Formats: sequence, C-alpha cells, structure tokens
Amino acid sequence: MFIYNTLENTSIEELHRTFLEAFSDYQVKVDVPLLELKQMLQRRGYVSKASIGAFNNDTLVGFLLNGLRNWNGKFTAYDTGTAVIKNYRNQGITSNMFLNIKQILVEMGIEQYLLEVIQSNSSAVQLYKKQGFEITRNFECFSLNNKKYNPINTYKVEHINRINESNWRELTKFWEFKPSWQNSIESINAVPDTFIYSIINIDDTIAGYGIIDKKTGDIPQIAVDKNHRRKGIGKSIFIDLMNNTESLNVKALNVDSQCTSMKDFLSNLGFECNVSQYEMALKL
Repeated sequence: MFIYNTLENTSIEELHRTFLEAFSDYQVKVDVPLLELKQMLQRRGYVSKASIGAFNNDTLVGFLLNGLRNWNGKFTAYDTGTAVIKNYRNQGITSNMFLNIKQILVEMGIEQYLLEVIQSNSSAVQLYKKQGFEITRNFECFSLNNKKYNPINTYKVEHINRINESNWRELTKFWEFKPSWQNSIESINAVPDTFIYSIINIDDTIAGYGIIDKKTGDIPQIAVDKNHRRKGIGKSIFIDLMNNTESLNVKALNVDSQCTSMKDFLSNLGFECNVSQYEMALKL
C-alpha cells in the first residue's frame, strides 16, 4: 500500500537518492550530483507543494516534480521529472501520482500542465495521452564532444554578467522559435550565476548572443540577428561558449523540429541529434 503526499517535508537529499535510483536505467544517462539537482529544480521553478511523491513505509519510491510559472499567458505547472524506482514499477504508481496531483493543481488555480517526453519512450507517451495530454511541439536534442572541435575565432566576443530586461526585449527578435520551459528567459533568470553570457557587438548593437552552463555544457539559447547571419557570428559565439564550460560535452536541448535554420547551424558545427522529444500539454 503506497501513500501519496506532496513534498514539502521531503529533504533534497532524500529526493536526490530516489532520483538517482529511479533514473539509473533511463534511456539517457542521468548522473546528477546533489548541487546540480538543486540548480536544475531552481531553474525549472520547482514548487514542493505542487509536487507529489509515492511512499512505501516512509521511503520515497516515486515522485512527480513540478515547477509553476506563467506560460503563454496561463498559470502553468511543468513536469520537471517523473520517475519510479525499478522494483516498484508496473503497480500503477505513476497514474496514481497524476490523479492526485491534477486535483491539487486544479485547487491551486493552475490552468494547464506541460511536460516533455522522449518520443521512443512509448509507454510514457501512452500514459500521458491516457491522462489527457496532447502533443504541442516536436523537439530535437543535440550534443557535441568538446574534444572533437578545433576552434578558430573570427569575431571579438564579449562577456556580460547577465542579460537585462531591455536587452531581452531586443534579443527575442532574433528567435526562430520560442524556447522550451527549461530554456526560457524565466529559467535562465532563476539561476543567473550558473551561466556564461557571450555577445558580439557590431556598431554598438548586439548582433548575436549565446548562453552556456559553466559546469554542464548546456546551451539554453544561442541566436543571431537576422540581418547579421551567415557571417560567422554564430560560430564565433559557439566557440566562445565551448571554451567557457567545464563539460567535455556541449548540448543544445529542445530545438524545435520545424526550425531548419537552427538544426542546420548545429549540424554544420558537428552536433549530432541523439534524442527526439514531444512537448505535451493538458488543459486543467
């Protein structure tokens, strides 16, 4: 018999232990130190009272972690991680967690529920569809081994401490698609000190920018002004980003599948697409 409770009284250490065990056989390798998990949850807007765990004799054996934020004009919950320890699977835990948390979210005034799922994880995709989620976008995830790249800079790249609100208003005009939840402006601003911000100025105006996680090599955003493309600006920014992360692998996650220009840019740099995801949403 499992007990389902929200996670206000569950320590980050216990959550981390269950997180590592539950994701130990995941399709994509998950090796997240405690500090990284804290930063990941903070970045994605984690709220413990909007999240739920399955407990067996006071031991956390499954969880559904949610962030809360305004998204496309709606008060939205975002599933930032759902998993069950292997020995406890196929007992209806995930479905029960969804049933319980959906009721809690409705009572909190949440209007929609958002998540991402690996497309080849057919059992999870079917579970979410049964819960009422519908596919809203297709994403592709790219990675590149840092050691395989021999960089040559062509433009002077500058670093700034963070991107202010007026700059963001200008930089969003560079976008070909709206970033996913974890790559959004709100997610970046939630943990600003974890990133390096690289820009190229032309005539005292930002012509391109990129952002990378100092430790993980995750690139949440990189974009160039449409009037300055095909001049090597994006490549120069990427090289600078790559030189400013400790990670041997750099990643560009959740690229909109319809954005051929970004996919071509990454492919030309040597990135390989290793995972495809669905973005799915449920109206509550």
